[in-house]
Amino acid sequence: MFRTALRTVLAHKARLLMTVLAVLLGVAFVSGTLVFTDTLGNAFRHQSAKSYKDVAVAVSSRDNRDDGDAAANEKSPGVSRQTLSAIGAADGVASATGRVGGFAGVGDQDGKLIGNGWSNAGGNFAPGKDGEDPAYTFTDGAGPARDGEIALDKASAAKGGYRVGDQVRVATNGPVEDYTLTGVFSTEDGQVNAGGSLVLFDTAVAQKLYLEPGFFQDVTVTAAPGASDRAILDEVKGLLPANARAQTGAQLAEDQAAGIEEGLSALNQMLLAFAAIALFVGVFLISNTFTMLVAQRTRELALLRAVGASRRQVKRSVLVEAGLVGAIASAIGFALGVGLAAGLRSALGTFGAKVPAGPLVISPTAVAAAFGVGVLITLLAAWLPARRAAKIPPVAAMSSVHAGATTRSLVVRNSLGGGLALLGAAAILAGAAIGSDGRLIIGAGAFLTMIGVIVLIPLLSRPAVALARPLLRRAFGVAGTLAGQNAVRNPRRTGATASALAIGLTLVTGLSVLGVTVGRAVDRATTDNIRADYRVTMAGGGALDASAVDALRKAPGVSALSPDQDAPLRVKGTFQYASAVTPGDIEKVLRLTTVSGSLDTLGEGAIAVDAKAAESNGWRAGDTVPVTYADGTTVPLKVGAVFEENNFLGSALISEELIAEHASASRIQQIWVKTDGGASAARAQALVNALGHNPAISIEDQQDIRNSAGGIINTLLNIMYGLLAMALLIAVLGVVNTLAMSVFERRQEIGMLRAIGLDRTKVKRMIRLEAVVISVFGAVIGVALGTFLAWAVGETIKGSVPGYALVVPWDRIGLFLVLAGLVGVLAALWPARSAAKLNMLTAIKTE
Repeated sequence: MFRTALRTVLAHKARLLMTVLAVLLGVAFVSGTLVFTDTLGNAFRHQSAKSYKDVAVAVSSRDNRDDGDAAANEKSPGVSRQTLSAIGAADGVASATGRVGGFAGVGDQDGKLIGNGWSNAGGNFAPGKDGEDPAYTFTDGAGPARDGEIALDKASAAKGGYRVGDQVRVATNGPVEDYTLTGVFSTEDGQVNAGGSLVLFDTAVAQKLYLEPGFFQDVTVTAAPGASDRAILDEVKGLLPANARAQTGAQLAEDQAAGIEEGLSALNQMLLAFAAIALFVGVFLISNTFTMLVAQRTRELALLRAVGASRRQVKRSVLVEAGLVGAIASAIGFALGVGLAAGLRSALGTFGAKVPAGPLVISPTAVAAAFGVGVLITLLAAWLPARRAAKIPPVAAMSSVHAGATTRSLVVRNSLGGGLALLGAAAILAGAAIGSDGRLIIGAGAFLTMIGVIVLIPLLSRPAVALARPLLRRAFGVAGTLAGQNAVRNPRRTGATASALAIGLTLVTGLSVLGVTVGRAVDRATTDNIRADYRVTMAGGGALDASAVDALRKAPGVSALSPDQDAPLRVKGTFQYASAVTPGDIEKVLRLTTVSGSLDTLGEGAIAVDAKAAESNGWRAGDTVPVTYADGTTVPLKVGAVFEENNFLGSALISEELIAEHASASRIQQIWVKTDGGASAARAQALVNALGHNPAISIEDQQDIRNSAGGIINTLLNIMYGLLAMALLIAVLGVVNTLAMSVFERRQEIGMLRAIGLDRTKVKRMIRLEAVVISVFGAVIGVALGTFLAWAVGETIKGSVPGYALVVPWDRIGLFLVLAGLVGVLAALWPARSAAKLNMLTAIKTE
C-alpha cells in the first residue's frame, strides 16, 4: 500500500501542486519567523554580553528629588563625585567610570533631525588616565575636552555629512546650541548599533545638561586582576545612596538578554499567530484537493477493496499520500523560510535598523516545528477525505460515480453548523454587552461562529448563488447560466473554497472597520477639543524645557499659549495625572466645557478636576481638599471648577506657577499655541525662528495632528494587511486548485458543450464566472462576519476612545468585493485556458 501511495503521488503531482504550495507557504511563514527571531535574539544577546564583558559591577540611580515618599536626607539627583571616588578606591576595583546621559538630537546640513527621536541619545566622554574612554573607539579626532565641543558616532556623522572641525547643531531638552565636532567614534552601544545616534559631551557639560554638576546617573566598575566581582559588589553596595542599586556586569547582561527575549517573544507570538491563520486557510485547500482526488479515484479505490484491501489499508494509503505531500512541502517551505529570515535581516539594514553581526541561527526547535506543522496540518486536512475513501464499497468499481452524501449526514452537518453559529453569535453579543471585560468571550464566540458558518457555507451557497443567477443569465447568456449551475453543483466543494476567502476577508474587514472607526474618533477629538493653531512637541516623546515656553511667548503673532506639563498630585490621598497649564490661556487653546465653578480660579491658586474624577471621589466645586505635590509638600487647595473630560489633558488642572515651586525640573509634554489670524506658513516659521531652528522640536497644525494619529492607525493596518496577505494568497491558490481539478473532472462535459456549439471564448467565460461567483460569495460572508465582529469589539473599547461611534467604510468594503471578483478572474486564467484547449473528441471519450 505504501508503494501504491507513492505511485499515486507521482501520478497526480500536477493536481497536488497547489496543495504543496499552500503547505510550503505556511511552513515558510512558521520557519522564517522562528529562524528570524532566534537570529535576532542571538545577535543582541551576544552584543549585550560583549558590551559588559569587562564590567565587574554596574551601578544605576534615579533622581528622587521629586519623590514625595523619600526622606529629605535621602533625596539626591544621583551618584555624587565623592561616592564615585569612594567606589574607585574600594578593594579590587581597577577603575570606576561615571556616566550621565539623556536626549540629544543632531540636525543634518538641512536642519532635519538625524534619527527618529526615541533613539537619539547624549552622554559624557569619560577618559581614563591614558586619555581614552574604553567604551568608544575613535576613528577620527579625539573626545571633547571642554564646553562647546562634542564627538559623534560614525554613522550619524556620515548621515549628516560632518567632519572633524565642523559646527554641529545639537538639541537637548534645553535650548539648541552649536558645537564644534572634535571626534568621530565607533561603539558597541546597542542603541547606536540599532540605528540610533549618540553625542558625547565633556563630563561637566553633560552633568549640567542632564542632571546636576558633580553627579552621575550610572557607574561602571572594572575589576583588578584576580578580584572577585561578587566581593566588589558587596563592598560597592555599602557606599551607595538610597536611590542607587548595583549588580554585577554578568547579571546586567543577563537582565538585558531576558528583556530582549521578552520583546522578541511578543514579536514571535504575533507572527506565529498570522502563520497559524495562513495554515488554517490552507486546511481547506488541502481537504478540498484530497476530497476531489478521492472522488476522481472512486473506481481505483473500489478495485483495491475488491482485490482484498481493507478499509484501514485504503484509509492509510490516502494518509500516506498526504504525509508524503506534507513532508515534501515542509522541506521546501523550511528552505524558503530560512531564506526569508536571511532576507528580512538584510532588509532591516536597508530601512536603517542595524542588526548586530552574527550567524543565521537554525535551531532544532525551528526544524521540528516546520516539519511537524507541515506534516500534521496535511494529515489533519486529509483525514476526512481518507475516511470517506475507506467507505467506498467494492461494488463502486462497476461505476465511475460514487454515492453522494446521505440526507441524514446533511441534516447532521447543517444542524451542527447552525448550533455552533448561534452559540458563537450569542457569546459575541454577551461579550459586547459586558464591555471591556468581554473581549475573551467575544474571541471564543468569534471562533465558534467562524466554525459554524464554515460548516453551513455549503447550505448557504445555494440561495446565495440563486440570487446571482438572473444577473449572470441576463449579462452573459449561456456561459453565465452554466457558471451559476456549476457553482452549486458540489456545494461542499464550493463551500470549502469560499471558506478560505471568507476567513481572510473576515479579519481584513474587521481590522478595517475598527481602524477607520478609531481614526474618525481621533479626528473628531482633534476637531472638537483643540482651539490652538499649533502643537509643539519634542522628538521621541521627550519633555520640553521651560525655555521653549518663554521663547514661544516672545514670538510675533502669538495670542495665547499654554504648556501641558506633567504634574503628578495626590488629591485627598487619591493619585491624579494632573496637567500644569497657564490660567486664562488654557481655555483659548483647548475647548473646555465647565460643569460647575469657573476655570478663572486656576489663576487664584485653585485646582480644577474633570467630571469623572469628581464623581468617583465625591468632589464638588467649592470644596477644599489636601493636595500633595511630588516633593511631598501637602497644602489645602480649593476645587475651583469641574470640567468635562478632555482627551489632551490630565484628570486635574493646576497653574504652572504653583507646580514650579514644588518641582526640580519641568516635564512639559506639549505646548499649545494660538496665533493671530490662524495657522499659516509665516506663523509657523515665526515659531521655528523663536525656537532657534531646533531640529528636535516638532511644530504641528491641526491637520498635522490628525494626520499623525491617522498615520499610526494606517501603518498598523498596513502591517496587518501584509501579515494576512499569506492567508489570502493561499485562499487564491484554493480557488485555482478547485477550478483546475473541476475542469479535469468535467472534461467529458466540456467536450460535449464544445461539440454542441459552445465556443472556446464562452468556455473560458464560464470558468471565469464560476470563479468570480465563488470568490464574491466567500467575500460577502467574510465582510458580513468581519463587520459584526468589529462592532462587538468596538463595544468593548468605546469607553476608552472618546467620541467612538461605529463607522462602516463602504468604500473599502466595495473595494474588497471588487478585488474578490478580480481574484476570481485571475485565479481562473489557467483553468479556463486549459478547459478551452481541450480536444473535443478526446474529452468526449473520457470516462
